[in-house]
Formats: sequence, C-alpha cells, structure tokens
Amino acid sequence: MNEVETRAEYVDPDLAAAVWGVVEGSRIRREHPITLGRIEGAGGSGKALNADQVLEYRNTKLAMVVEFLKYPYPPPIGT
Repeated sequence: MNEVETRAEYVDPDLAAAVWGVVEGSRIRREHPITLGRIEGAGGSGKALNADQVLEYRNTKLAMVVEFLKYPYPPPIGT
C-alpha cells in the first residue's frame, strides 16, 4: 500500500468522521508548504518542506501531518 492509498483508506475517513472539512470554517489543506527550506551559503536555500495535510479552522492552523508512510499491513483491530 503506497502513501496515497494509506491516506485514502485510513486518514481521510477518520477526518471525515471527525467532521473536518464538513463543518463550516474547517478546512483540510493538502501538500501545504510549511517552510521555505534551510538557508545555505551563497544566497541559496535547501529543499522546501510540505506537510501532507494541515487542519485549519477559521483560518487558524491547528495541526499538521508531515508525512504519511507506506503501510504494509492493516492496523490492529480497534485503532
């Protein structure tokens, strides 16, 4: 199972059950930039960092998930 499938099968349904993106004023931002990258010498910068998802409520960022991982097997029952 790849990263996109993990999000589609496990994360998105949990967010929907918690009414994220459903309640007025709540929003789920995907692939949202959170840094411009590390400052390096000679005016350069490193690779920018994106969060896989950022949860917002009324334009206030509340939480972020930086990386979804490949999940090789189903989670234990009850999680």
